Amino acid sequence: MNALDIVRPAYGRASLAEVLPSVLSVLGVPGTADPLGLGERLDGVRRVAVLLIDGLGAYQIPLATPHAPALADLARDGRELTCGFPSTTPAGLASLGAGTPPGAHGLLAFTLNVPGTDRVLNHGQWRDDPDPAVWQPVPTLLEVARRAGVAVTAVSRPEYAGSGLSVAAWRGGDYRGAAGADELATGMLDALRDGDGPALVAGYYPAVDTAGHIFGLDSPQWRAAVTEIDGVLARLVDGLPSDAALLVTADHGQLDVPAEGRFDIDTDPRLSAGVRVVAGEPRVRYLHTRPGARDDVLAAWRAVLGDAAWVVSREEAVAAGWFGPVPEAHLARVGDVVAACHDRAVVLATAHEPDTVAKMIAFHGSYTAVEMTVPLLVVRGV
Repeated sequence: MNALDIVRPAYGRASLAEVLPSVLSVLGVPGTADPLGLGERLDGVRRVAVLLIDGLGAYQIPLATPHAPALADLARDGRELTCGFPSTTPAGLASLGAGTPPGAHGLLAFTLNVPGTDRVLNHGQWRDDPDPAVWQPVPTLLEVARRAGVAVTAVSRPEYAGSGLSVAAWRGGDYRGAAGADELATGMLDALRDGDGPALVAGYYPAVDTAGHIFGLDSPQWRAAVTEIDGVLARLVDGLPSDAALLVTADHGQLDVPAEGRFDIDTDPRLSAGVRVVAGEPRVRYLHTRPGARDDVLAAWRAVLGDAAWVVSREEAVAAGWFGPVPEAHLARVGDVVAACHDRAVVLATAHEPDTVAKMIAFHGSYTAVEMTVPLLVVRGV
């Protein structure tokens, strides 16, 4: 498959949302299924660590393995999943943690308009307004596991403790702050080894994604981040208890976008006309339109973007199934108009977003194979 081909999310079969249900089934949590078929390979496993490497999609694995021998070993026996749509961190983390497509958990983009207001919620800066348990109402599978007697721990950056995104995706687990790669490996291994009963440990590493955004894929900085997380993988594999397993996945991939692929809502009056609120992200824009302006906005965006994007109404986007089922309570979070970019194109909003967004080299969010396809690497202790 070409990296820029369109890929539909494999909800219910082989997406991020199926990872933790399968893990909980392996751990013997009643009422859970194993859609990924992990049970045979992990028979006898009582402790599972799941490490999500932000931005390390399946199409980035060949770029990474020359600098990551532990990753290369794991990848030889790996498989591929899809993330959800949009292919972005809030949607991916919540789909992993809640075990549902984005439509159900409601974290439908990196930024969303809060319905009934002109406010745009940035999930990366979110704390407690809106209440995470209300904004993301689905019980997490960490909560389900804990109620079944599984010891549950989340290990991530200290500054993410108590954030809206952490609570929405990982509530139900004890939180251990890990300021760097060594602390991440130590925290995950310690949590796996604590106690005698079943255990679930979720870990998160953000630096590969950050390096890609700022410096581009396969840049020296990106390679350095890959090398760093490879050290974590090596420690985790070497330190796994004999009754434990490690699963490694990602929330999305990335692709570099050249200058000629960049549109800007705020410098092209044809794109800004009739738009009340701009949300989403550069690869998938949500446009909340002024009263009576939706059809004009649709026509203008289709004319300007042409083959560079799929531009549709909210109703068309939801009916196409990209988000999975969307309950009535979450529909207004999707724009009146949705623009999903093809190929190597983005739609910037330079007057609405920080300057750092326009300076990015790599992006994600849309439905190409390079963004949507993520690895699932599995190893068990010996």
